[in-house]
Amino acid sequence: MMQHVVLLLLGAHLASAGTHSLRYFHIGVSGVNDFPEFTAVGQVDDQQFDYFDSKIMKDVPKTEWIRQNVGADYWDGETQKRISHHQRFKVDFQTLKGRFNHTSGVHTIQEMYGCEWDDQTGATNGLYQDAYDGKDFVYFDLKEMRYISPVYQAIPTLQKWNDDKALLENDKNYFSSVCIEWLQKYVQYGKSSLEKTVSPQVSLLQKSSSSPVVCHATGFYPSGVTISWMKNDQEHHEDVEVGELLPNEDGTFQKTSELKVTPEEWKNNQFNCVVEHQGKTKRANEIRTNNESVPIGIIVGAVAAVVLLVVIAVASYMVYQKKKGFKPVNASDDGSNSSAHTDPHA
Repeated sequence: MMQHVVLLLLGAHLASAGTHSLRYFHIGVSGVNDFPEFTAVGQVDDQQFDYFDSKIMKDVPKTEWIRQNVGADYWDGETQKRISHHQRFKVDFQTLKGRFNHTSGVHTIQEMYGCEWDDQTGATNGLYQDAYDGKDFVYFDLKEMRYISPVYQAIPTLQKWNDDKALLENDKNYFSSVCIEWLQKYVQYGKSSLEKTVSPQVSLLQKSSSSPVVCHATGFYPSGVTISWMKNDQEHHEDVEVGELLPNEDGTFQKTSELKVTPEEWKNNQFNCVVEHQGKTKRANEIRTNNESVPIGIIVGAVAAVVLLVVIAVASYMVYQKKKGFKPVNASDDGSNSSAHTDPHA
């Protein structure tokens, strides 16, 4: 079930040229015994730099550049913050289950916040979004300085947060100042790593003659990549399914595109998988045999391997929902002091 959630939510936000981003992703899970109740990931420019979950109860570095530039006090502080967030999520689950009339089953709370900074124009932006069971719950509009939501169950939360002027001022300061300062520090710390470019390895794989042909691009950085198919030197879009972007443990990324094609059609036509990355193009047109290829099972296994990193993809899902049209509800007077709000941190 959790793998199904991963496949629905995974995807990556691609920063434009000159734009840097600092994002924190939190996910709380209720109703799954073998999965951490709370997981947190920090990410700079699509690169994960720390990790915490409620099983290890410790915030740990995931890149060499963060290890080299901060000390034990930093990790102790971040660990305490995430332990606090974990405790808050436990309370939030009880509140939200009550509001949505949920008494059993698997439920999730997803949260993303951070900031963006354009090192060319100096423009900045703050981000805060959260979701319950994969659907938008609350979004912070930095320009309007107010929280909005598309669901009536969030009205008590909106009333509490929007009426708290001190909270709004604190959030404004964090998103427009504190977060930006930390982002600039992190970009400087990891400059050589964040500016690196690694080209993808491209392979055509097939489990059996009746299975789809999978174009697998892996080991590339940054994350922006385009995978397309050509049939007899013409663009081919039929029976093509592009997979989600997935992280590798070394900080690079992988992505797949499946082509459903019969053995006869493959034999009688010239198919090419075309992968474009950072202005360079790679093509593949020969399917590797089972003896010389990485089995498809390993690709599927990669999804399971990054289940604990699902939080790094929540942002793109919620940003996508917002771009489709985030229609806020209006707050009323049936308020409650319960909320799912987090005090942002660096």
